[in-house]
Amino acid sequence: MRLKSEIFVSALVRRVFSAGDFAAIERKGADAAGAIFIRQRLRNGLENLYGPAPQSFSDDEEVRAERRFELRLRQADAGEAEALLDKESRFDSDLWVVELETETVEGLFTVVSD
Repeated sequence: MRLKSEIFVSALVRRVFSAGDFAAIERKGADAAGAIFIRQRLRNGLENLYGPAPQSFSDDEEVRAERRFELRLRQADAGEAEALLDKESRFDSDLWVVELETETVEGLFTVVSD
């Protein structure tokens, strides 16, 4: 069973704050199953943007139930990230956007690699 979006986001925000960093919910989506996008703002003013990874990354049902992310934009300017999020929100109006100000996302959520 997949964890509800609202619970996942709440836990993510708490983990970031407990590490001494900053997190904010930029856009609240559907409580149960809204897609989650994560903006990681970097010190140099650029951003990494993570979005839901396709479930096809695994055939294992238990692994597919875990929320996993893929890096959509690396070291992009804020306008580029905003444009991608606008495009995604036209496709899915129930999505979440969480903003993080942290040096690393390691240990905060699962990122799949190519």
